[in-house]
Amino acid sequence: MMGSDTIAAIATAVTNSGIGIIRISGDEALRIGDQIFRAKSGDKRLSGQKAYTVHYGTIWDQGEMIDEALALVMRAPHSYTAEDTVEIDCHGGVLVMRRILEAAIRCGARLAEPGEFTKRAFLNGRIDLSQAEAVMDVIQSENQYALKNSVSQLRGSVSRRVKELREKLLYEIAFIESALDDPENISLDGYAAQLSETVCGMKRELARMMETFDSGRILTEGIKTVILGKPNAGKSSLLNALSGADRAIVTEIPGTTRDVLEESIRIRDISLRLIDTAGIRDTEDVVERIGVERARQAAEEADLILYVVDGARPLDESDQTIIRLLEGKRALVLLNKTDLDLIVTQEEMKERTGHEVILLSVKEEKGLEELEDRIEALFFAGEIDWNDEVILTNLRHKTAVEEAFRSLELVERSISDQMPEDFFSIDLMDAYERLGTIIGEALEDDLVNEIFSRFCMGK
Repeated sequence: MMGSDTIAAIATAVTNSGIGIIRISGDEALRIGDQIFRAKSGDKRLSGQKAYTVHYGTIWDQGEMIDEALALVMRAPHSYTAEDTVEIDCHGGVLVMRRILEAAIRCGARLAEPGEFTKRAFLNGRIDLSQAEAVMDVIQSENQYALKNSVSQLRGSVSRRVKELREKLLYEIAFIESALDDPENISLDGYAAQLSETVCGMKRELARMMETFDSGRILTEGIKTVILGKPNAGKSSLLNALSGADRAIVTEIPGTTRDVLEESIRIRDISLRLIDTAGIRDTEDVVERIGVERARQAAEEADLILYVVDGARPLDESDQTIIRLLEGKRALVLLNKTDLDLIVTQEEMKERTGHEVILLSVKEEKGLEELEDRIEALFFAGEIDWNDEVILTNLRHKTAVEEAFRSLELVERSISDQMPEDFFSIDLMDAYERLGTIIGEALEDDLVNEIFSRFCMGK
């Protein structure tokens, strides 16, 4: 246990609401609870109550009753922080919550820093660092896929996989050290070939984890979706139709959209960072030309391109430019204005682009459901086993896995160069320590503090 001072904070949003929660955690939490809480049923003190009990009463500060409330008692080590904890459930007025918090501070608590409750859970060994980071991911989840993955990590999916790999590494390190210390009884004959096979298997596992990062990023950040097309093809109308709001100005005047416009939306429980761009064409207008260049840059960085084609107008050089931008990219071609007589056919666009073509009429809102089906199939085909699948969403975790992978490559090089076994041990230990940073072992205090500073107050 940390054995540190007692902290307190408002654990719910600081805005008027139905209820509010003030959380108090630390060695003095129960004593402070006794000072500010009076039970309705006689002279009952919180410090004398069992864990996981709820008590009805009133909150007092300097002889004045502040509010009626419920007090929850949790005792170490069976609480969120693994410390004695009292939570006050009160009416959700901002003034009421602040008065109760001030009362707790007057009785000896100090105001908690952002993320300090979760930091204490980590330092007290109740959760590891990857699980602590998953707590914030759960709070910030914007879609069902991201939430499921965050909950999976909170339950230890990343931790378990990392610990399994570290156990294998530790076994090999211990074997080498034991053999070097006692060569008469422990032989290293043929060990290099055996270790090479083991390292190769661990590298495959790490490579699979690294490959999940792009999918993990899309889960948490959303699909960066860029809408391309020449002027008046229907790009801004598509943005408005998908977002359900008039976010982009729509006129018959070419060049109305001159800059990148971004909107976050959800379809089929998938987050999309939808980006409307200037119509791609040659133009003498300086401002519009800058917008066209930004559209090209956005296309380069996109996870998905939606190419809107005006099916009622012949293809021209602007369309050819856009088609070249689609090369090597994940894209859907939207043949728009099917409510008019089409000049461009679905077969022609598929042949020219090599991408799937969807018939669309943004004006009549036809084809939007099929578009949503295809986006879902492109990125989330099949079901993910959230209990076992490890999907990296944290750049810090990915970096640690990459560093461990490189250390194992050095082990393979040492084996290939027929180096002494103690060289194997050095790089195996480095891989062990790199993976340890994911779960919070061998991590500098400054980095730990920086990680928890990103948390919201009260968590």
